Amino acid sequence: QVQLVDSGGGLVQPGGSLRLACAASGSLDSLADMGWYRQAPGKQRELVATITTRGTTDSVNSGRFSISRVYHNANQQTLYLQMSSLTPEDTAVYSCYAESRWTTHTYWGQGTQVTVSS
Repeated sequence: QVQLVDSGGGLVQPGGSLRLACAASGSLDSLADMGWYRQAPGKQRELVATITTRGTTDSVNSGRFSISRVYHNANQQTLYLQMSSLTPEDTAVYSCYAESRWTTHTYWGQGTQVTVSS
């Protein structure tokens, strides 16, 4: 079993930065790719960034969003999403996810609201 807990969202002014965190715990050796999605009101869910088990990263906007991971021990790690030069169009609920290595199951964090507004 795996648990994902998202945090770090909030209100930020345009042009500002924010770092989101996803605390992952449990049977982490059962996980494959991890990453972040976001969903704005009235819009479809959008993939923001991914990181593979080998640490290869990808982002839809690598100039402003970067993903990283810190291993704490065999059963705990934290996934980060560093966001910069934020615009109101980045306003959304951001959720981390983790794919199971052995099944089609996907684990999800509860989401954290990011609001970019002056």
